Amino acid sequence: MALEAIRYSRGSLEILDQLLLPQRSRYEAVGSVRQAWEAIRAMKVRGAPAIALVGCLSLAVELQAGAGGPGLAALVAFVRDALSFLVTARPTAVNLARAASHLADAAALEAEREGATEEAVRERVIRCAEDMLEKDLKDNRSIGDLGARHLLERVAPGGGKVTVLTHCNTGALATAGYGTALGVIRSLHTLGRLDRAFCTETRPYNQGARLTAFELIYEQIPATLIADSAAAAAMAQRGVSAVIVGADRVVANGDTANKALRFGIPPLMSPPTTSSPAASSQSWGSLLLRSSRQP
Repeated sequence: MALEAIRYSRGSLEILDQLLLPQRSRYEAVGSVRQAWEAIRAMKVRGAPAIALVGCLSLAVELQAGAGGPGLAALVAFVRDALSFLVTARPTAVNLARAASHLADAAALEAEREGATEEAVRERVIRCAEDMLEKDLKDNRSIGDLGARHLLERVAPGGGKVTVLTHCNTGALATAGYGTALGVIRSLHTLGRLDRAFCTETRPYNQGARLTAFELIYEQIPATLIADSAAAAAMAQRGVSAVIVGADRVVANGDTANKALRFGIPPLMSPPTTSSPAASSQSWGSLLLRSSRQP
């Protein structure tokens, strides 16, 4: 059974409480936008793609239950206000802000159609949120396969296996499934071209130690968990061919916001398009809003 951070069916949403991993695996029902906000804020769900999906799907669940209205104007205002509130849970999560803008626009456009009804507006928003879930999983598999092919062409064109290093968590637990940067590692393993993956603990929340290591063990992928401070030594002495990480944000000039180390080794950034320049109003990385987390 594949790991799932999100379990969704029309009218029902559950999230895996990632604060309890790896000791316990427990799914928690999310029946409202307020509950999703609290889960995102508390980091029960984390990873930019998963945050956006949980936020949007929580609104879909509320709409399915009849929230919002009466009247088109009131319903559109409810959707807009709910999405604006969700964005405040993690202001640095550009994926959530972009998804919220997309859903708000969809509601407004549907309401402007001739003969528009509340039912049609609700269905449009719910379907858009569900489409995001399906698209994220499809995109992640493409990122994994294309990233693995690109990496092998660059660092192992003659064949053989590669050793890689990754940081934080960019796997199934951070997305709709499969993962972005960790998806590349999954694809390398599936191809039989991965010798070993080093994953760092990732302080202060230890996403690497609690989540990435958990995923790698679950998938039976050869891996070694190392301290953050051991990354340079691993790159210098353990045959690391590349560093594979995700990206919290990519801005117009190509600057990428994440936590990465280099030791004469090519980095492979594996963000979804929702983290890319079209999603950003900033031109330079120095202008990005940064988050500070308590240990």
